[in-house]
Amino acid sequence: MTGYSDRINHAFAYAAKHHDQQVRKGTRLPYLTHPANVAVILTRYGCDDDAVVAGILHDVVGDCLRDGWTRETLDERIGTKFGNRMLEMLLSVTERRTDDDGVELSADDRKDDYLARLALASDDARWVCAADKLHNANSILSDLRRTAFPETVWGRFAAGRDGTVRQYARVSERLREIGFNAPIVDELAHAAAELGRI
Repeated sequence: MTGYSDRINHAFAYAAKHHDQQVRKGTRLPYLTHPANVAVILTRYGCDDDAVVAGILHDVVGDCLRDGWTRETLDERIGTKFGNRMLEMLLSVTERRTDDDGVELSADDRKDDYLARLALASDDARWVCAADKLHNANSILSDLRRTAFPETVWGRFAAGRDGTVRQYARVSERLREIGFNAPIVDELAHAAAELGRI
C-alpha cells in the first residue's frame, strides 16, 4: 500500500506553494485540504504513488491552464519536476479551455470534452478523476448537513444544484461506460444520488 514517499512529499510541497492563500469555495478552509483528501481517498483504495501524486497535483494544473500557461511552460515547471507521463496524466483529467483546434469551449462544452477524454485517460488518471469528484461531492454533503440554509452552499457553484449533482452523476456513468468499474465509482454514484435527495 502507498504511504510516505519523497515523491509524495515533493508533490505536497509543490501544491502547498501553488495553493498558498487559496481557500475552498465558500469556506475558510485552506485549499490544500482538497488535494490532501483526494490523496487520502486514493491511498484508502490502495492506489500507487503515481495516482497519489497526481491526486495532489491535479488542481495545480487546472489553475495553470486557467491562468493561460502554455504547454511549454507546463513542461518546464511541472514536467521537469514530476515527469512528462505525470503531466500527461494530469492534463487528461483537467477541463480544457480550448479544444485541439484552439476554439474556446463553453462551460457545458468543457464538461462534455472532459467526459469524452476520460476514454483516453490511464486508469491512474481515472482514479484521480473519481477521487476528486468524490471528495467534492462529500464535502458538499457535509456542508449541506450542517446548514439550515442550503442555498448558501449551492450558491457557490455556477452550475447550481441541478447542474452540479448531474455532473457528478455523469462522471460516474461515464467511468462505468468506458469500463472503469472500480468500487470508488459506486461510492461516487452513491454520493451523487445523496446530493440529489437532499
